Amino acid sequence: VQLAESGGGLVQAGGSLTLSCVASGDPLDDYAIGWFRQAPGKEREKISCIEVSDGTTFHEDSVKGRFTISRENEQNVIDLKMTNMKREDTGVYYCYALYTFTEYWGQGTQVTVSA
Repeated sequence: VQLAESGGGLVQAGGSLTLSCVASGDPLDDYAIGWFRQAPGKEREKISCIEVSDGTTFHEDSVKGRFTISRENEQNVIDLKMTNMKREDTGVYYCYALYTFTEYWGQGTQVTVSA
């Protein structure tokens, strides 16, 4: 499967942005999917995901209540809606899919939150 993110850009603190990830090559129905973020000078971290087993969503504490992950199976799209954004949300956001033990990554999209 190939993943391609879009929707990144510059946003003011308190603003909103929605990232989209389009998957091609294989339906995502049987994949665990998620979004990772790599802030400047830091390691890549998982911020949101959807479990393949039961559709349970996970959001890392720093984004809980502000970010929402969703999937549109028919269009093979994974969205990350980000609201009330903070400067510490700045980073490169990567779309991620996991099938059995194989990982798939998008190329990343830059999000910058200004004061």
